[in-house]
Formats: sequence, C-alpha cells, structure tokens
Amino acid sequence: MSVSLAAVKAAPGGGIALGDRLFVVGGKSLLLLLLLLAVLMPLLAIFWRGFSGEAGQGGGLQAAAELFASDNFRWLLGNSLAVAFSVALIVVPLAYVFAYALQRTLIPAKGLWRGISLLPLLAPSMLPAIALVYLFGNQGLLRALLSDNIYGFWGIVLGEAIYTFPHALMILLSALSLADARLFDAASSMGAGPWRAFCSITWPATRQAVFAAFCLVFTLTITDFGVPVVVGGDYQVLALEAYKAVVGQQQFGRGALIGMVLLVPALLSFGVDAWLRRRQGEAMSGRAQVFEPQPSRRRDACFLTIVVLVCAALLGVIGMAVYSSLVTFWPYNLTLSFKHYLFDETAGGGWLAYRNSVTMALCCAVIGSVVIFTGTYLMEKTQGQRLLNQALRLLSFVPMAVPGLVLGLGYVFFFNLAGNPLHVFYGSMALLVVCTIAHYLTTAQMTASTALRQLDGEFEAAALSLKAPLYRHYLRVTVPICLPALLDIVRYLFVSGMTTVSAAIFLYSPDTILAAVAVLNMDDAGNVGGAAAMSTLILLTSATASLLLAGASRGLLRRSQAWRQRAPKP
Repeated sequence: MSVSLAAVKAAPGGGIALGDRLFVVGGKSLLLLLLLLAVLMPLLAIFWRGFSGEAGQGGGLQAAAELFASDNFRWLLGNSLAVAFSVALIVVPLAYVFAYALQRTLIPAKGLWRGISLLPLLAPSMLPAIALVYLFGNQGLLRALLSDNIYGFWGIVLGEAIYTFPHALMILLSALSLADARLFDAASSMGAGPWRAFCSITWPATRQAVFAAFCLVFTLTITDFGVPVVVGGDYQVLALEAYKAVVGQQQFGRGALIGMVLLVPALLSFGVDAWLRRRQGEAMSGRAQVFEPQPSRRRDACFLTIVVLVCAALLGVIGMAVYSSLVTFWPYNLTLSFKHYLFDETAGGGWLAYRNSVTMALCCAVIGSVVIFTGTYLMEKTQGQRLLNQALRLLSFVPMAVPGLVLGLGYVFFFNLAGNPLHVFYGSMALLVVCTIAHYLTTAQMTASTALRQLDGEFEAAALSLKAPLYRHYLRVTVPICLPALLDIVRYLFVSGMTTVSAAIFLYSPDTILAAVAVLNMDDAGNVGGAAAMSTLILLTSATASLLLAGASRGLLRRSQAWRQRAPKP
C-alpha cells in the first residue's frame, strides 16, 4: 500500500502536511525537470541535428538518404553487425555455462570464480584490447600462435567478448538463482534425467534472460568504440566512424545520423525484451522451495574445468595488461619499473585525468545515489499524481535503451547550442557528472525499486497515524532498511564513473579530462605502455573502492539491519 497525497493532506498538523506535500510534489517535480534536461532534450537534439536542413546541420532527409545509401555506410553497418552477432554468439552460451556452474553445481571456490569473472567490469573497455596487443600484436608475447596479427575482425571480437562477458553473466546469474526444487523433485519422480529436466524446467525459465543477455551484449558491442580504436586496424565499424566524425572531423551532422542508427538496435532489443517479460510472467510462486543441487563428480568436474579455463583466460588478459604497464620498454627491455606511471611526463592527461575521474566517480556515487533512491521512493511509495508518476517511470527507463555514445552526442548537440542558457555547463565537471548519472540511471533505479517494493506500505501508514513527517520516516526507517541496496547503488555508480568513456569522450575539456579518455589519447599517441598503466590504475581504484565500501558497510549493516538477525535461543 502506498501513501496518497490525499492522505497527506488529511493528516492532522498543518506543518507536517505542508512539509510532506513539498517533499512529495516538489521532489517529483524536480526529478521530472532533471530527467527532461538530462535524458529527453539531448535525445531530441540528436534527431533535430540529424534531420535539420539548415546550413551547418545534418543536411535533412536528403543527406540522410545519401549517407544510408552509400557503399561506405553499408560496409560499416555490415562490419558492425558481423562483430556484434559474433560476440553475442560466443559470449552468451559461455556465460550461461559459467552461471550454471555457479548456481546449479557443487564446484568449489564459487566466490573466487565469480570475483575473477567480474573483473572486466572494473576497467574500461580498452584494457582487454591493450592486453591483446601485447599478447598477439606484431611484437606480442604469443604472436607465433597466430598466422596473422590481432588487428582486425577477430581482435575486435576477442576484445569485446572479454569486455561484455561479465555483463551477460550478471543477468544469467540472477535468472539461474531462481529455481523451485519441487519441479525438479516431480521430474525425478517421473523418471526424467538431468538433461530432460534441464530442457523442460531450467531452459523455459531462463530463455528470456538468455535473450536479454544476447541483446545487452549485442548493444554494448555495436556501440563501443574503445576496442575498435585499439585493435580494429583497417576493419572499421559504425561506432568508431561516429567517434571520428565528431571528434576528428567535426562533422556533427554525420555523427548525429550514425548515432540515430546505433539507437535502433538498442530500442528494438529493449522493446522485444519488454514484450517477452510480459509473456513469461512470474518465475516462482510464493510456495517455492529452495533448489539444492545434488552431488555429481562427473558433472562438477566438467563444469569446474570450463570455469577454470574461462577464469584463466580473463586473468591472463588482465595480468598481461598489468605486467605490460610495468615493463620499461616492450619487448627490448623487460625490466620492471614505474616509468609508465609518470603520467605528467607523457601526453594524454596525466595525473589530472586520474584525479578528475576519482572526483567525478565520487560525485556520481554520492549525488546519484541520493537523487535516484529518493526519486524511486517517491514513485513507489506515494500516489496522487498518476500522470506525473507515469512520466517519471517512462523517462527513467529511457536510458536503458540509449547507448552511451548516442547519449553523449545528444549532450553535445543540446548543451553546446549558443542560444541555450545551459551552454555555460558545457565542458564542466558538473555536466560530466549529470551525463554519467543519466547514462546509468535505469540500472540503479531498478535496484532501488526492487528493494522498496519489498517493504510493506503499512510503514508509511503507521508514520502518518503517528503524525510523523513522511520525509522523517523516509530518513529514519526506509533508508536504514534498504541500506544494502543503497550501498550497491553507490558502488555501481562509483565504478561506472571510473570506467565510463562512451559518453564522456565528447564532453570533457582540457581541465576536466578523465582517466578513461586519457587511455584513448595515450594509445592514439603511441604510448601503449602509458595507456596500460592508466587502465591498470582505473582497475585497481575501482577494486579498492569496492572492497573498502564493502568492508566499511559491514558495521553499518550490523547496526541498521539488526532486525534481520534471529533472536538468541533461551
């Protein structure tokens, strides 16, 4: 049960009622304004720029038709689709087997394997590509294993596969964690073997998640330009063309048109995924029993072998990136040193870029978690403005279907308008923070919504009956109860702020350059060692912050979550 504004108005105590009305209506109105400026207007600016016939703009429908009909565009589109489908067909089955091993088998050290598999999330997408250069490049450590070098189609596929693997894995882990033991007991009593039980129970319950993972990997791959920049060579893709059109050639109209093309697969995937979610319905009932896998030495040995091989490959790639950042001069002087970490002596951004990234990540984590969690609370636990709530929910889900590259282009076209009073924010740290929060808004909002929906609406009703202001109840009751989810949002936004590059690449200034952008700049300048060093620093910072936050939160959780612990037996 949610609290309606009518109930707030009827509550005794004029000061309390006024404060609650300001908290609810004012909070929702402010959130709507922020979503309009940070999400909707930049997207509309892309379409205006792409289809505008004015001089210096996109050139209108004629220019769009000429671009889409050109042989070069069809070549770029074919390359992008080939890479995206190849990566998705490799990553999704492998991630499914890995997730199945963690959730449905009895392999040892599951926490270790899961932690290793999620390491690529803590680094920018360029890190696996840089490691591949040192492994299979012209002077790579394992160059003799390949008939050709790593630059081109297979280099992009391998780099994107490593980058997108943990994203698909998280979706499939969530899907495979839900299982009703009664169904498997019934299948066993009817004589069904493990394979038959998988085909009739596990697969139907997880195929929607498989499609969601496929769409996510496809979208991440087709819109990422970090890996193609490093190992693409002569094999060009649409995302890289959009990046070069805007940053290198100042062809904003061409960049807008390609950005709209990149928006199409994301929108289609989002729409089909939402349709499948409605058709599938609930996966588990309230009477479901927890599924416990039965011991099977042969099954566990097979899955453990696959898991170890995958983790070894991930550790090999990440370890190679870290090792190459410490080598003095590859491959002639393999003496270990911190030469590449002296960023101030090389081009690319230096330590200023690293400090800016840490600052932006902290701002995103603190400001973003407060705004997103509070806004989600107002949407989920209050009523009375039905149209306003619907508009907020719709705008909150839009970023999920918008790639970071497209969102960044939209910010360029909207905030860089001379007649826009918000033009003063262009190139500032504030705009980078807003863009990053908007980019990762949907995932954080869904995390908060899931936690808040588990709370009974009687909490708010009890607060009203006790004449307690709603905002005080939110701070003293809701926030402590939902603290685990709130800390997950803080950690997610911090790591995302450290590793983001797709949207921020168009928005930084010399004073606000970010570490992930510096990786691209150093790689373009031929300083691959420095790029590896900065990528390693981002990885270590994200991992350290995650561990420190997890450790520091234990005491807070013990205090705020004491109600979850069982009372000692007498």
